[in-house]
Amino acid sequence: MADGSTTHHDILVSGGGVAGLTAACAFGSAGFSVLCVDPAPPVTEAAADGADLRSTAFLQPSRAVLEAAGLWDRLAPHAADLQVMRIVEAGGDPPEARSVRDFDAADISDLPFGWNLPNWLLRREMVARIAELPNVAFRPGVATARLFTRETEAIARLSDGTRCRARLVVAADGRNSPVREAAGIGVQTMRYGQKALAFTVTHPIPHQNVSTEIHLSGGPFTLVPLPDLDGRPHSAVVWMEEGPRALDLAQMDRAALEAEMSARSCYHFGPLSLASQITVWPIISQIADRLDGERVALIAEAAHVVPPIGAQGLNMSLADMGCLLELARARPEGLGDAEMLRAYHRRRWADIRLRVTGIDALNRASMAGAPALAALRDRAMRLLHDVRPVRRTLMQAGLGARPARTADGAPAP
Repeated sequence: MADGSTTHHDILVSGGGVAGLTAACAFGSAGFSVLCVDPAPPVTEAAADGADLRSTAFLQPSRAVLEAAGLWDRLAPHAADLQVMRIVEAGGDPPEARSVRDFDAADISDLPFGWNLPNWLLRREMVARIAELPNVAFRPGVATARLFTRETEAIARLSDGTRCRARLVVAADGRNSPVREAAGIGVQTMRYGQKALAFTVTHPIPHQNVSTEIHLSGGPFTLVPLPDLDGRPHSAVVWMEEGPRALDLAQMDRAALEAEMSARSCYHFGPLSLASQITVWPIISQIADRLDGERVALIAEAAHVVPPIGAQGLNMSLADMGCLLELARARPEGLGDAEMLRAYHRRRWADIRLRVTGIDALNRASMAGAPALAALRDRAMRLLHDVRPVRRTLMQAGLGARPARTADGAPAP
């Protein structure tokens, strides 16, 4: 494309991670013309440098967004069902499981809680879906450099010198979002001094579609089911620890790390064998001061960041997209106008604030290592699990059951 040229699109999606690519597919499948840009080309192979080795558990409500985007049929063959969420309270040295509580999706649904897929594979399938959509252009290696908005449109200067004029800019450009900054929207950030190690493992005992979260100290150690690898049970691991401890673990040789991770897992699935590279991610909570600006909507980590507990992060992002898509379809002539964006903020804000606050509290509780605090955490989990109506309500809330709304779309009092 010639330097200085201008393109016209209904929507500019700034950010080509999992959230941005999903948004491009969803709006493109709905018939809108979309340009998606990202400064870093997506890494679509597990063994390639820079691959995102985390996995994403898509909870039940997110499936509708993936179906609308034309992605579900591509992803379903690679997904592992999440039928049971298991919480293990561990203690001692070496650690051992002291209490185990299962939350079974069968209590509330005929479907599993969700479906787990590796993030690198999501990028591969999403890029392939974009290639099928003639009204969607994806330009990896290109960033949104400057943004000017007015009442009727947004004009983005891109890093290759071209310009894009759009009715709506969807900011999916991460926790340090340049578009959010350009729109003058502030953020509140909470830091924990934690980092997360992400990798995959094989193990001798089948996971039986159970997602297992083991609490000891420093943060949870979570094993999430993946399809078998070379005939062996296979799980994604997110291991949250205090920052210095996480960095020490990442530098260990393979044998030492496998011994540490097997002990930390309380040998729940037997000895763990490393099956991938290791990546390390900082853990924060963050929430934007608002979700809307002039011709700008914030989604995903541009709007909210939470620790990886309860599979909430990307599912909150897909709820953002589902809300925007619903509003765009209802009034396509008002795409990106102030009425649409005010409605988006109003519909999503209370749920996002509640989840960020709740997950922040859960993470702080999961970091507790003192025996008295660990015992308190275990008693609280027992109360939530053992009373069936409370357990069902908790599971439905975790899935993102939509609250009742008033006629104007706001949450009902």
